[in-house]
Amino acid sequence: MGNAHGHRKHHNGANNPGSSAFKYGQFDQAVHAPSSTNPNMESSLSFPYAHVDASLRALAGQAEGFGRCAIGGLHGSVYHVTTLADDGPGSLREGCRKKEPLWIVFEVSGIITLSSYLNVSSYKTIDGRGQRIKLSGKGLRLKECEHVIICNLEFEGGRGPDVDGIQIKPNSKHIWIDRCSLSDYEDGLIDITRESTDITISRCHFSRHDKTMLIGADPSHIADRCIRVTIHHCFFDGTRQRHPRVRFGKVHLYNNYTRNWGIYAVCASVESQIYSECNIYEAGQKKVAFKYLTEKAADQEVGRTGCIRSQGDLFVTGTQAGLMHEHGEHSLFHPSEHYPRWTVRPPTDELKRFLQHCTGWQSVTRPADHALSV
Repeated sequence: MGNAHGHRKHHNGANNPGSSAFKYGQFDQAVHAPSSTNPNMESSLSFPYAHVDASLRALAGQAEGFGRCAIGGLHGSVYHVTTLADDGPGSLREGCRKKEPLWIVFEVSGIITLSSYLNVSSYKTIDGRGQRIKLSGKGLRLKECEHVIICNLEFEGGRGPDVDGIQIKPNSKHIWIDRCSLSDYEDGLIDITRESTDITISRCHFSRHDKTMLIGADPSHIADRCIRVTIHHCFFDGTRQRHPRVRFGKVHLYNNYTRNWGIYAVCASVESQIYSECNIYEAGQKKVAFKYLTEKAADQEVGRTGCIRSQGDLFVTGTQAGLMHEHGEHSLFHPSEHYPRWTVRPPTDELKRFLQHCTGWQSVTRPADHALSV
């Protein structure tokens, strides 16, 4: 499904969907994905992950980008959540605290009100397909864990100081967050800090929120230079800022739709490297998409900002990119240095419509648990 980029260079054409920047890859492959709000709506657009609903564990190891190695609970048994209670037998919390690999599914739909952060241990898949589960009150915490997949959940109404929808810190890696809806938390919707890395966030819908996504803790945490995150095919729907805000890390953004931000779309701060590829930026009252903040790393004498390279992005409704070229884009990473394939399309109106309907929680049937060899 992915488009092979290898080490080929992209050419100029950042604002022109018909330019040579879009001639790479197999764009003639058609994927038909019904909309959750309009089942009769189909798109001829190439879209990643068309095959992952074929069987229960087909998600494992299929993320595009930096989180591509995440296998979740592939090699564990299936754990069935049978109650909406915060804790106790059959609860989500009980499954997440178990040390062995588990593929967690739900036999109930409804709201799970968390009284405290729900800590997720390593080698877990939290798979919301087949039901409609909303987490509220607090959020998920991925602390010193690896190989976690979170799929098809809703997060809404988290309250309390420093309460994020999904908090990834410290020292967590190989994480994939896919097809989730997140809104209205006290702090962030997703925070990735304290040396957490190799993470993909895909097909998520972010709405009704201020500080959407933080990557990199603060200028004193210089070990966050290891952070690597891919964010693709997400819909940032009128959220105010941080789509994302990045310190130190390397971040690849592609085929996202960000509209009507309140301060900025994307912010690059101390030493960050952001590769923005074929995204759609649609301004409301605030016209500038990219913002730069200068901060001084704890081991440096002078402050620095970050770098953003825009390749094939579409800026509409009077949006001003706000690019700063004097930072020296030649030193910014290219995704092909880290992974050979990703599915990217020109930023057209068709892509915009697709992301409006096919991101976030979806009413999809839970697949059967067929044997899967990896």
